[in-house]
Amino acid sequence: MARLLRTRWLMRIPIGAFRARLGWIFGGRLCMIEHRGRSSGERRFVVLEVVGRPEPDLVVVASGLGPRAQWYRNLQANGVAFVSIGMRSHVPAEVRLLDAAGSRSRLEEYTAEHPAAWEKLHDAMAVAQGLDEPDIPIVELALRT
Repeated sequence: MARLLRTRWLMRIPIGAFRARLGWIFGGRLCMIEHRGRSSGERRFVVLEVVGRPEPDLVVVASGLGPRAQWYRNLQANGVAFVSIGMRSHVPAEVRLLDAAGSRSRLEEYTAEHPAAWEKLHDAMAVAQGLDEPDIPIVELALRT
């Protein structure tokens, strides 16, 4: 699975579906984040699994490649994000990068709800990061309506 996560063209396939306003086919399990490059300012896109949705206007995602993931670094640098999820498309969002304790708490919630998925994802992230215990920062995206 870690190898698949590193296969760029494969990971980018869902972006086309979201851009065509077909994000609803993922049933809210995936979201697309449009962000700005921290140096270039250009539009960038990433599709991520939703690890929590405690409120209709709050989307929680994890950086499986850790704090070095480009999308994470871009959000960290400029906080610009638009989210597409379900039937909602290109919604401005307030970006909140959780600290280690907050990230751990959100991951514990995800683990309790999806134990089998967490086991596979954890192992894939550990391999991708080259660590036994991967650093998985969590980002909350508060959708502005």
